Amino acid sequence: MARRAKAAVESAASAKTPTDSTLRKKSRSTTPTAESLAALSQDRLIALILEEVGQSAAFKKRVTAALAALQGPDRVAAMIDRRLSALEKARGYIDWQKRRAFAADLDATLATILSDLKPLDTEMALDRILRFLRSADATLERVDDSSGQVHAIYETAAEAAAGLATGLSAEAALAFVTRAIDGLERDGFGLIGALLDDLLPNLPKEALAPLDARLVEAIAALPAPAWRKADPVGTAPAGQDWERRYRRLSLNRLRQVIADARGDADAFIALELEMSPERPDRVAVAERLLTAGRAAEALDWIRREQKRGPAVTTREDLLVGGFASQGPEREREAVEIRILDALGRKDEAQALRWSRFEKSLDPQALRDYLARLPDFEDEEALERALAHVASRKDPHGGLYFLVRWPNLDRAARLVLDRREEWSGRIWEVLAPAAEALEPDHSLAASVLYRALIADILERARSPAYGHGARYLARLAELARDLAPGALTPSHADYVAQLRKAHGRKSGFWSQVEA
Repeated sequence: MARRAKAAVESAASAKTPTDSTLRKKSRSTTPTAESLAALSQDRLIALILEEVGQSAAFKKRVTAALAALQGPDRVAAMIDRRLSALEKARGYIDWQKRRAFAADLDATLATILSDLKPLDTEMALDRILRFLRSADATLERVDDSSGQVHAIYETAAEAAAGLATGLSAEAALAFVTRAIDGLERDGFGLIGALLDDLLPNLPKEALAPLDARLVEAIAALPAPAWRKADPVGTAPAGQDWERRYRRLSLNRLRQVIADARGDADAFIALELEMSPERPDRVAVAERLLTAGRAAEALDWIRREQKRGPAVTTREDLLVGGFASQGPEREREAVEIRILDALGRKDEAQALRWSRFEKSLDPQALRDYLARLPDFEDEEALERALAHVASRKDPHGGLYFLVRWPNLDRAARLVLDRREEWSGRIWEVLAPAAEALEPDHSLAASVLYRALIADILERARSPAYGHGARYLARLAELARDLAPGALTPSHADYVAQLRKAHGRKSGFWSQVEA
């Protein structure tokens, strides 16, 4: 270090003093940009690069690859192949302490493919990305990737490959996708499948039919699952049987992507019935038929009775107070409405919009309903809708709707009319509603903040004590705007009651007094 510093001093002393005009031409910015770095001398830039090469293994690989690129694509490809071979052979576990350096090395490998090999030979680069993706399963199984850092690099590789392959000729695209299909056997994390999902719709049309034929061959080559007649007693191991069925399903899903790209609704439907004869995706089928201009058939499909599957409850269903499987049903109804509009059955479409709003308090359904009413009828319909919102048995869904609509005057009225019914457990509704009501509706906001604090303290939710302390501070500020007696007990009495009931919760009070 001392010798390096001495050399730098001697070099500076021997250098010519720059003239004022030279200094004026130099960039005054100290932020590294193309313009500011251009002001540095070539020798200085080389020195900085060499210094970083000595300190960063990943950067050294990038510089080495850039130099190799001067000698042609074969030299760069050979460097990449050596790194990929090492990656494929590695078996050691990478814990969180080593993950960052490993991710940097992995990222440098991908950067070499994209920045150094791709400009020289796109097809060679695509082959290396595909090989890189094939190593993902083995790599991700031996690395502590709780942060998702390593997986994100592989996702970037899949996206880059899809973009590159889009520009290939039909013949080259067919060859690349065929190789990618062969890699699906080792695609436990779905990266190659995602690549194909993105790529297939953008390929030249003339490549789609041969690709579909290739997928048919790949499916035919799969062993029959154990549940088929070929194996009536189920002699195949359960794991192998599941893998066969998953592989068959993955290949058929790709065939559906091709059917969509070709605009072949019948092929899509046939594959859907083959994959799921008892529970075909009627929404997906109806959407394809509607797009194909076959609205009457689409309506028949969307209204077909279907065996109930596992119930799916979305977060929004819980917020509006619906515990049925509303999420999938909303999707089905949205498609049915589009079909009815296409058939010119406007009254039925409107009735379904209103029904959808009544059940789920979906703001968009109400907006769509109001937008299609004749002039002067929308205000009356809106009043009827808001009355329905306020009359719901559980008020939380109504409050959630009114804050999103928004109609804060109605929201405040609902809070005060039903002030004894609010549950601080539903903080996802109450906390943002209280914040929205603060500026113009201090009393309603105070009611909600008290409900939130009550839940936190009564259940001793220590992780939420910080939130509770902030709510109490907001209550103190809001109390200044309230008329005497507007909220009982008064804020001072309310705090005294809290201390009496929860005085031993020192974790809460320490944050209040902080």
